[in-house]
Amino acid sequence: MTRVRPSPTSAALALAAELKAAGRDVVSLGAGEPDFDTPAHVKQAAIDAIHAGMTKYTPIDGTAELKAAIQRKFVRDNNLHYEPGQILVSSGAKQTLFNVCQAVLSPGDEAIVPAPYWVSYPDMVRLADAEPVIIETDIEAEFKISANALKAALTDRTRLLFLNSPSNPTGSCYSKAELEKLGSVLAKFPQVVIAADDIYEKIYWADEPFCSFASACPELADRTVTINGVSKSHAMTGWRIGYAGGPAAVIGAMKTIQSQCTSNPCSISQAAAIAALDGDQTCVEEMVAAYRERSRFISMALNELPGFQCREGQGAFYAFPRVESAIKSLKLEDDGEFVRYLLQKADVAMVQGSAFGAPGYVRISFACSMSDLETAVERIRNVLV
Repeated sequence: MTRVRPSPTSAALALAAELKAAGRDVVSLGAGEPDFDTPAHVKQAAIDAIHAGMTKYTPIDGTAELKAAIQRKFVRDNNLHYEPGQILVSSGAKQTLFNVCQAVLSPGDEAIVPAPYWVSYPDMVRLADAEPVIIETDIEAEFKISANALKAALTDRTRLLFLNSPSNPTGSCYSKAELEKLGSVLAKFPQVVIAADDIYEKIYWADEPFCSFASACPELADRTVTINGVSKSHAMTGWRIGYAGGPAAVIGAMKTIQSQCTSNPCSISQAAAIAALDGDQTCVEEMVAAYRERSRFISMALNELPGFQCREGQGAFYAFPRVESAIKSLKLEDDGEFVRYLLQKADVAMVQGSAFGAPGYVRISFACSMSDLETAVERIRNVLV
């Protein structure tokens, strides 16, 4: 436990909540969850499941009905074909990723984690007694690793690579061509499993269609675990349903780990997830349109602030500006002190970039109303000038 730290994003949200409870008018830009409600037809499916008595244990890896819906989703959206034994449903994509680490990694192994990264990746690796190997990127590289950087980081001890697209915290997305270049490097390292974290797949607005790693590199599908869920796409964070498709041996090991951990995911949530995956997707399109509008606004507004440098992402609901100049102009020590300064002086909460392996940046969530974004930008401007 001395090697593992609590989630920095949870700590930031907790502090903002404390200040709100104390009467402060805090605008929170730290939350990594949609501000929309779960669609009505999804909630109704859960209610119907309760009345139908679907309140018992289910198979550890998910109901046959939900796994069939996931199969259809993978074929429809990604042209990926999985048998039922190649699919695992878990209590959120976070558990899915944890299962991957426990299934694949052993003491002395290495897992490559591109930075900026989702905060939990390195600690999940450490909890599996392996070592995270960080590949740093920056705003000039659009926060994406190159084939050369990947090749330089790979060793005979590498067992796992995380690829998150669209990215939390940057909103950056890999194109099909970029994934193919990474795949050409990975083809020479057959011991490496690729964890393709596609949880933000549906929150995407790049010009070319979204492409998952296994779709871009079908020759590596037999060692790619494709991770997804309904939390972000259908505003179902509290329902805790994530899933994965991948090689039967790895999925089977993940199932064994889950059997000794949580066992099956919530039966009611599984029924709701079927409705989310198979039902009308208009609700998703409406949410994405709102996120796209907010993304345009916040990236432009942040670039007008002194000391901020921001690129607009192509998905997810985050902006990740570089704020090194603003930190220096305020004579602050680092991005952590900068975040605390904005919270105390401007009543605006966000998360420091160092929590994501990127000192000198901050993560701003625009999963909030446009009026909240406008208020936050104005408050930040007032304490920077």
